[in-house]
Amino acid sequence: MPDYVVKATAGNGQIRVFAATTRGIVETAHTLHQTSPVVTQALGRLLTAGSLMGSMMKNADEVMTLKIAGDGPLSGLLVTADAKGDVKGYPYISDLADSSASPMSVSEAIGKGAINIMKDIGLKEPYVGYAPLVSGEIAEDLTYYYAQSEQIPTSISLGVLLNEDGSVKQAGGFIIQLMPDTDDETIDALELALSNTPSMTKLLDAGKSPEAIIEALFKNIGLKISQTQEIRFFCDCSRDRVMKALSAIGKADLLDIIADQEDVEVNCDFCREKYHFSAADLQSIIDLISEKDI
Repeated sequence: MPDYVVKATAGNGQIRVFAATTRGIVETAHTLHQTSPVVTQALGRLLTAGSLMGSMMKNADEVMTLKIAGDGPLSGLLVTADAKGDVKGYPYISDLADSSASPMSVSEAIGKGAINIMKDIGLKEPYVGYAPLVSGEIAEDLTYYYAQSEQIPTSISLGVLLNEDGSVKQAGGFIIQLMPDTDDETIDALELALSNTPSMTKLLDAGKSPEAIIEALFKNIGLKISQTQEIRFFCDCSRDRVMKALSAIGKADLLDIIADQEDVEVNCDFCREKYHFSAADLQSIIDLISEKDI
């Protein structure tokens, strides 16, 4: 079954609801980056959040980047999402030694730090939001980010469940946001429902689908599902894009590279794709730069 995000409203349109299953996305990232268990959980949570937050964007050409930097052994994570909810991402450190007797938590792996969210919404300059990490558990950090940087009351739950071999058994999450002027009765009903809702990991372990999770959560608050959309791990890197990046280096530096070695290998951080450029390829890039300068 493909991964997907469910979009809904509740409380007569006073609440926005987004829920997703992301097992395939997280397993793809685990396979590509050969992540150890705690890294898989951390990256999986941020990828899930990225899919949910991307699907919340209004315009088809919008792009969002979520960056977590911490002083823990993981160092950081980076995820990019588009408005379809497709995501790509990578950890700064893929393999963290862990003890099966006392496994490292995501918060321990990330440590203290900050989360930055950049939104390219087609303006001259992107919107950049910032918030300190309050727990390193990612869901709580993003909840705090929304409250501080965007002043939107938000509840976020994320979970990644692993098999004994470290592969991904289940992954998913939800984001719930209150619209302006939500009445007190609806807020009280939502708070009560959230307080009685098990953790995302427990819900995933029970095999609950995104629809089942939000239908149970909003059974007394008038849930209306409006759309279901497939999502995936998707990297848009290509040889042409790498060539453009190399051309930005400039003729002088490219000539130095040619002098130092016969060819160049460029690796994509997101999907691990390798692009090889011979000295002749680099010279062709230099020639193109020269033509543009004429």
